[in-house]
Amino acid sequence: MLDIKEIEALIVQAEKILSELNEKREKIEKEINALKKKRELLKNNNQPTTIPTTYEHKVTNNSSEKEKISLFLSLFRGREDVFARRFESTRTGKSGYQPCCRNEWITGICRKPKIKCNECDNRDFLPITDEVIRNHLLGREFSKKSVRDFTIGVYPLLMDETCWFLAIDFDKEFWMDDVTAFMKTCDKYTVPAILERSRSGTGGHVWIFFF
Repeated sequence: MLDIKEIEALIVQAEKILSELNEKREKIEKEINALKKKRELLKNNNQPTTIPTTYEHKVTNNSSEKEKISLFLSLFRGREDVFARRFESTRTGKSGYQPCCRNEWITGICRKPKIKCNECDNRDFLPITDEVIRNHLLGREFSKKSVRDFTIGVYPLLMDETCWFLAIDFDKEFWMDDVTAFMKTCDKYTVPAILERSRSGTGGHVWIFFF
């Protein structure tokens, strides 16, 4: 028959073993995640990309659809295995971006809104295709059922933690003064930069592309 001190000693010993096991588990999980990232990186490097590294031909309003899509892809180069789509709630007016998933709203697989997308084990991302870019440039998604607004966002940071472009966001009261000073600095140091007005009209975005 064990007394209280012996039981407490056994509890302490068991808790110590459990703590060591948890530490080992966390270490193994980190190793697994690191290996998965390396695996995806190797997959991406070994597969031929559909995105051209440069685009030498001049593109105008009269250019073909394929040429316009190729130009877009040559500039806004990010991850090809996933993209985000803009949403706007008709009930709350809230808007944002979320990754496009094959399993979205499929009964028995998708568990939104109870489980967030980034916590779901059934995620199956859709890749970027010419049709996706076409719909984005037109601002519409054409399906058999209806025509819906369509705006995408790319993930610029690649698996090897490099990127092909930067986007700088300017807003608030004096954004025009700030962006003017920034563009002058880019011109001074011969950094090619492109300015556009933001969706809201009360700010601007400066794009810098790497070739």
